[in-house]
Amino acid sequence: MPRSQPIASKRGHASRAKGKAKSEVRYTVGLPSGLARQVERYAGTVDASMSKAIATLVRLGLESQEERKREFFKRLKDNLADDDPAHQDRMVDEFRILILGH
Repeated sequence: MPRSQPIASKRGHASRAKGKAKSEVRYTVGLPSGLARQVERYAGTVDASMSKAIATLVRLGLESQEERKREFFKRLKDNLADDDPAHQDRMVDEFRILILGH
C-alpha cells in the first residue's frame, strides 16, 4: 500500500507570535463512501471540518485501542491471580509478545 508523503506546515504568523507554533503533518487519505458519510455526519454534529473530525476520530480510536490493551492485560493478570506471581508475569509477557509483537 503506497504511503503518503507527510507535508509539514506551520501555523500562521499570529500563532507564532503568541508562542503556540505547532507543526502539522498532512496526509491524503481515501475513505470508503459509507465511512466518509459517517465522518461527514460526525463533523456536522461537532461543528468541525472534515480534517479535524478525521483527526479526532483517529486520536479517539488510538486511545481506545491502548485502553483495550491495558484492560486485556489487567484481566489476564486478574485471571492468573491464584497462580505463582512469577508464572503470572511470564504468562503476561508471553501474551504481550504474541499480541503486540514486543
